[in-house]
Amino acid sequence: MFRKILIANRGEIACRIIRSARAMGIATVAVHSEADRGALHVRLADEAVPIGEAPAVRSYLSLERILEAVRATGAEAVHPGYGFLSENPRLPAALAAMGVAFIGPPAAAIEAMGDKITSKRIAAEAGVNTVPGHMGLIADAAEAVSIARAIGYPVMIKASAGGGGKGMRIAWNDAEAREGFASSRSEAESSFGDGRIFIEKFVTDPRHIEIQVLADRHGTCIHLGERECSIQRRNQKVVEEAPSPFLDVQTRAAMGAQAVALARAVGYESAGTVEFIVDSARNFHFLEMNTRLQVEHPVTELVTGIDLVAEMIRIAAGAPLSIRQEEVRATGWAIESRVYAEDPLRGFLPSTGRLARYRPPAAESGPARAVRNDTGVFEGAEIGPHYDPMIAKLCTWAPTRAGAVAAMADALDAFELEGIGHNLPFLAAVMAHPRFGEGRLSTAFIAEEWPQGFAGATLDPDRLERVAAAAVAMHRVAEVRRARISGRLDNHERRVGDDWVVTLGEARFDLRIAADRDGTDVTIGGRVLRVTGDWQPGQTLARLEVGGEALVLKVDQAAEGFRIRHRGADLRVRVRTPRGAELARLMPVKAPPDTSRLVACPMPGQVVRIAVAEGDEVEEGQALATVEAMKMENILRAPRRGRIARVHAREGQSLKVDEIVMEFD
Repeated sequence: MFRKILIANRGEIACRIIRSARAMGIATVAVHSEADRGALHVRLADEAVPIGEAPAVRSYLSLERILEAVRATGAEAVHPGYGFLSENPRLPAALAAMGVAFIGPPAAAIEAMGDKITSKRIAAEAGVNTVPGHMGLIADAAEAVSIARAIGYPVMIKASAGGGGKGMRIAWNDAEAREGFASSRSEAESSFGDGRIFIEKFVTDPRHIEIQVLADRHGTCIHLGERECSIQRRNQKVVEEAPSPFLDVQTRAAMGAQAVALARAVGYESAGTVEFIVDSARNFHFLEMNTRLQVEHPVTELVTGIDLVAEMIRIAAGAPLSIRQEEVRATGWAIESRVYAEDPLRGFLPSTGRLARYRPPAAESGPARAVRNDTGVFEGAEIGPHYDPMIAKLCTWAPTRAGAVAAMADALDAFELEGIGHNLPFLAAVMAHPRFGEGRLSTAFIAEEWPQGFAGATLDPDRLERVAAAAVAMHRVAEVRRARISGRLDNHERRVGDDWVVTLGEARFDLRIAADRDGTDVTIGGRVLRVTGDWQPGQTLARLEVGGEALVLKVDQAAEGFRIRHRGADLRVRVRTPRGAELARLMPVKAPPDTSRLVACPMPGQVVRIAVAEGDEVEEGQALATVEAMKMENILRAPRRGRIARVHAREGQSLKVDEIVMEFD
């Protein structure tokens, strides 16, 4: 077994690899860019080596810098994690020349499967079902349009070297094919240094289901079942689970057999994932093979009990697999929610800033439920613009799917995250959605259920009443504390009243409270809810029991009440006396400023393209500018027809959130 391994990655996955290596008694070496000097993976590793500037191309994507770090530290093996150099065949080839082991598959397998065009040809030869399309390289946008017409819209435009949702666009017509080709190629060149593009038929109502495989050097290759990864936005996975709620035993066995056949066809070793598109009739087609550890690997670990990172390390050291196919058992259900630094209220655009508060839910492990949070950040860490915006992977397990969903909903309620935009409210809304609960998924789930974009979650009437009852009980605790302040005038004792009015947005509740030493009885809507708990003013998380049911609330005190976040809803809660509520209804409402003439930057990023000039007449939906943030290109479009009066931004300029890009007449 190796004595020391170097991790050619950063963030969450580097921390994850360190955890398994440490359990195996292996020393670890972290590499880091200038931006990551104080990162968590640097703190956790036994050694750390600086490898360059913040841009990935000058640090984590630099093969030469990684190899220098290997030489300097005497590492015996390198684990690439995912992304960056993980699927670059030059890395294992260079390490082999140095006599250093690569914790991953052979270079030939990476090269064969890393090129989507080549991989589809090999898959077809191995008897694996494939999606129809044009597997040759495409020279320009005109050729892309011609090919798309021949295949038939809709089509998927993809980067041959792509992954992680980058370099991918769906086109439904000629204009989108032309624009998608340009964007995909630009994004692919920026992310992978490879701008080759191909086109294939886009399968409508598809489910994204993948098979985890493991293969050693001794001819053994097995699969560990499937993961459902259909909840996506911009072709980027958001929620994953194992097993899939859609597959039957026969389809699962057939997909597993084809995944193993493909792995054998390329002489695969290590952990890998074969991705399939599955239609509503359970017909499945090969999508691609990821020759690395997947982001969503924890859900497979939770249902099988197999440490995939440890298996990868053992395989690289020459050991046989520790499990046979017939010994693989999937127990219970696991769900993973990717916590991103992004603003779901602004179309999931990236967000940057400092984590003023980062307090994930406590880890759990038991027969009824488990909670696991894989992360690479800490409270006070900065989320910059240079790398992927994923903050953490929150995972839950339970004996049933319904139990795993309930555990995830509770864990999201308890996840405190402040200082940046994040998608915790959206993840909570997904968990609460009836269609998700029924397992009726497709890769279009988000677009179909939130066609106008995510505008926040709403609570059902029963839960809203419980939150109102909790709010008035917490308000009473705060009022009692204020009533007992020292230095009061004699005979001026303050009394906390029994009647209150609680407003939560448009909802209003008239409540009466009766408190004792153990809790508060709240009369609301003709019923009495008993509220108990040990919340005190200043605590940002309230764990209460309301009407016999547990309720976890994120709480921030505000004028006349609280800001409460629960199940994805962000509520401004006001608790007033009846007289105060009567007077509040007479207060004027300030109208928001008119911004209809302005085009503002919706996220921090760099302007890579200005598509119009002052004086140009533009149509609604026309591309005005392209802003790059966290390796993704975002096109700003005209909100209406009109004339460009002034362009404030220039190409190459870095913009802040809501900074004005241009304005209309």
